[in-house]
Amino acid sequence: MVRPIDEIFPALAKGGFRITSPVDKRYNCIAHAAGDLANWWWPLPADVRDVYWPAGATRGETLTAFQDAFSSVGFVACDNDDVESGFEKVALFANDQNIPLHAARQQANGRWISKLGEREDIEHALRDLVGEAYGAVALIMKRALSKNE
Repeated sequence: MVRPIDEIFPALAKGGFRITSPVDKRYNCIAHAAGDLANWWWPLPADVRDVYWPAGATRGETLTAFQDAFSSVGFVACDNDDVESGFEKVALFANDQNIPLHAARQQANGRWISKLGEREDIEHALRDLVGEAYGAVALIMKRALSKNE
């Protein structure tokens, strides 16, 4: 049986969330945060045909490797999660061993969107996902929006 989202992430019930897409197994949270809805991004194992990792990005389940992956699509580290005109931000979540577990992307209204594994995409407050499943926010990155966004 699939557990309800707000049972896995109790703070979501308090902070409010909404489902923004149906279940889709083609992509995961890392790909979604990077803006890729066609691939499943994960650095390991490198020999699995259905897993994508940007060429040149460090392979490993480390914040450095994930920072490299997001850097490959234009993101740079920044020091806050405030809305910044002309930029979009991603938040990388990691456990207490600094192993990345999740990524979310900020929307213009300050709310965040996430793909929950193979489940739905949701809109939520950033820290409503903090907990046992995804750990805590470990790194914020940003990239300039294109002129069309």
